[in-house]
Amino acid sequence: MYFEVERMSKKLLFIFNPHSGKGLIKNYVVDIVDLMVKAGFEVTIYTTQFQGDAIQKIAQEADRYDRIVCSGGDGTLDEVVTGMLQNGADVPIGYIPAGSTNDFANSLKIPKGMVHAARVAVGENGFPCDIGYFNGDSFVYVAAFGVFTEVSYQTPQQLKNVFGHVAYILEGAKRLNDLSSYQMKFESNGDVIEDRFILGMVTNSISVGGFKGITGSDVKLDDGEFEVTLIKKPKNLMELNEILASLTNLIDDTDLIYTFRTSEIHFSSEEKIPWTLDGEFGGEHDDLLIKNLKQKVTIFVPPEGDEETEEDSHLVEFGDDLLFSDNK
Repeated sequence: MYFEVERMSKKLLFIFNPHSGKGLIKNYVVDIVDLMVKAGFEVTIYTTQFQGDAIQKIAQEADRYDRIVCSGGDGTLDEVVTGMLQNGADVPIGYIPAGSTNDFANSLKIPKGMVHAARVAVGENGFPCDIGYFNGDSFVYVAAFGVFTEVSYQTPQQLKNVFGHVAYILEGAKRLNDLSSYQMKFESNGDVIEDRFILGMVTNSISVGGFKGITGSDVKLDDGEFEVTLIKKPKNLMELNEILASLTNLIDDTDLIYTFRTSEIHFSSEEKIPWTLDGEFGGEHDDLLIKNLKQKVTIFVPPEGDEETEEDSHLVEFGDDLLFSDNK
C-alpha cells in the first residue's frame, strides 16, 4: 500500500481542447490517461470550454501540479504557457499536438501520433525553450502583423480541419490583392529603421503556417534569439513578384525583405496595428516591445533516436494532409 501512495504522489493536469483538429483526441483519451497513470502520475482532466479558458485555469492552478500536459493546436499551447507565466510557476509541460498545422510541435520533433506524443509528454527528456514577451502578453513561436497574419484566426475551423494547412494558402491567396501596409519604425541591435511594411514576423520556429524554411536556416529554439522577417510594401508588380519569388525559393536575395536575429525589438507606429500570436488574435498596438525570454519554459521532446512508427502514430501521411487510420 505504501508503494501505491508513493507511486501516485506526482500530480499531473491533462488539459485539452476537444475541438482541435478533427476532435480525434476523444478517441485516444483512455490510452493517454493510462500512459500517464502507468508513469506514476495522479491525473486531473480538464477540457477547455472557450477561448482563453486554458489561460485562466493554468494561471490559477499551475503551481498545484508537478507536470502539465496539454493537447490542442499551437494556440492551446500558447494559452498554457501564458497562464504559466501569469502564475509564476516553473512546471514542465508536455504537448500532444492536435491542431491542423502544429508548427511548433514540428519544430520540436514532437510525434504526430497522439499516443506516441503522450509517451513523450510523460517522459523525462525536458527541453528548455525560449518564449516571447509581447507587451505583457506572451507567445510561443510567432508574433506577426500584416498580410497573411489574419489568415489563421479568420480561417473557419471547419476549413482548417478538412484541408489542414492548405487552408492557410487558400485564404491567403484571396488577400493577395489587399496588400494592406503600415508605416512603422523598428529598433533592434542598435539599428533604427523606418519604412512601410506589408508583413512582419518575429519567430522562434522552423516553420510558420506549415511552410518550412520561411524563418531562415539553422534555427535554434533555445539560443535566446528570434528570427525576424519584415517585408516592405512593393511599389509595383515587378517588386511584388520579386518578393514572392524570394519567399517561394526561400532565398533572401532582395532588398525588399529585412531578415535578422535579435533578442529584443521595439516597434512603433502612428496607427494601431493588429497582431497575431501563435495563430490567434493578439490585439492592436502602436507601441510594442518584444523580448526573448531565454529557456523560460521546459517542454518535453523525444530523446535522440526515438523514431515514430506507423503503429505508434496511428496515422499515415498523404500529401500535405494527415489522414488517420482506422487503428484507434
